[in-house]
Amino acid sequence: MAAEGPATRQVQVAAHLRLLKLKEMFNSKFGSIPKFYVRAPGRVNIIGEHIDYCGYSVLPMAVEQDMLIAVEPVTTPTLQLANTNPIYLDFSACANNIQIDQTKPLWHNYFLCGFKGIQEHFGLSNLTGMNCLVDGNIPPNSGLSSSSALVCCAGLVTLTALGMSLSKVELAEICAKSERYIGTQGGGMDQSISFLAEEGTAKLIEFSPLRATDVKLPSGAVFVIANSRVEMNKAATSHFNIRVTECRLAAKLLAKQKNLRWDTILRLEEVQAKLGVSLEEMLMIVEDALHPAAYSPEEICRCLGMSLEEFRTQILSPNTQDVLSFKLYQRAKHVYSEAARVLQFKKICEEAPDNIVQLLGELMNQSHVSCRDMYECSCPELDQLVDICRKFGAQGSRLTGAGWGGCTVSLVPAEKLSSFLANVQEAYYQRIDGGSAPEKQSLFATKPGGGALVFLEA
Repeated sequence: MAAEGPATRQVQVAAHLRLLKLKEMFNSKFGSIPKFYVRAPGRVNIIGEHIDYCGYSVLPMAVEQDMLIAVEPVTTPTLQLANTNPIYLDFSACANNIQIDQTKPLWHNYFLCGFKGIQEHFGLSNLTGMNCLVDGNIPPNSGLSSSSALVCCAGLVTLTALGMSLSKVELAEICAKSERYIGTQGGGMDQSISFLAEEGTAKLIEFSPLRATDVKLPSGAVFVIANSRVEMNKAATSHFNIRVTECRLAAKLLAKQKNLRWDTILRLEEVQAKLGVSLEEMLMIVEDALHPAAYSPEEICRCLGMSLEEFRTQILSPNTQDVLSFKLYQRAKHVYSEAARVLQFKKICEEAPDNIVQLLGELMNQSHVSCRDMYECSCPELDQLVDICRKFGAQGSRLTGAGWGGCTVSLVPAEKLSSFLANVQEAYYQRIDGGSAPEKQSLFATKPGGGALVFLEA
């Protein structure tokens, strides 16, 4: 085993001090000592955006930023939640009467998603409560999955407090399902990588059944995260759910065109699987079967032979009822091309050619163009940040996470890292921060971190 370097020890000391501070704050808040702690990491999606809920593989890695919760089970049925960040208000509820308000995506609702997911999985009633103090250092609404990390952390907290056990795969699937209580119809990427991540490797996450495969990233380059500082809470707008609905509709129209049982099909991957064709062939089918002009609800109903009432009640989610146009061609083109890029990315990592960094960077660049033009989930600040990152040495740069704000991820040759960070700071953050250095949370290099875990000692 290699000797630990100063940087590693520095990280360990910082983590220990953070735990001690959390323990002190818990004691100050609740007048007692936590019985255990749980951490769940955020993630950066390297490539494979907006395709997990369509059934396709994604390629994320965990980041070092995480959610950390100090926990004390209590004998009363009261669930008490507090946060080290004073902007997040305390919350308490009866553990046996959990209500999740979809109209207000407040921080505690994400904890309640994880709690309720475990409760319902085991069919439990008459639960005792807990005192919990949450400390998160993932920038909120930045596309690094702070909300899913909190859901996962809460799920593992609840499981541990109950003295029960599940596999990481089972936990990931429960938390992916339970996060939908908040109203977003996401896939399972964020929860899967939070539980299945391993230090030093990215993961290809595949679905149905859920599984994770190591992907060795190139040693001569680093991934750098840059926060656009445009916040986007995907549960607070309909942007995300509209895209999910458009993909579902595209799958149904493609299935109808190909004489498949369209009414049972929900995901674009199902169409490909039932037709038994390649992703490249699916892109050609999209060209033939769908038109680039937006579809109205009336046209979709004519294509599918259903009434507007059936369309609204059977297909649309509560926050997409008033949408008047759906871009099905563009969304399907993005999904099938992005799914192909994920597989190409993994293949290049496995083959490790001499120009690996250049080839991977090109795929990331193509991904951003598709997210921007076909999926329309970028924003001017993200596009500007991507351009700046490429200008100053990134071989590839793209938005990561849901989009409409949040972060970019860039692939930077190791020898260019210091100049890259300095130049991006000057070109993008100087105008925001008035010349001062950006917060560490806004611009940083990262490497694959470990997954969720429980520990007893601070």
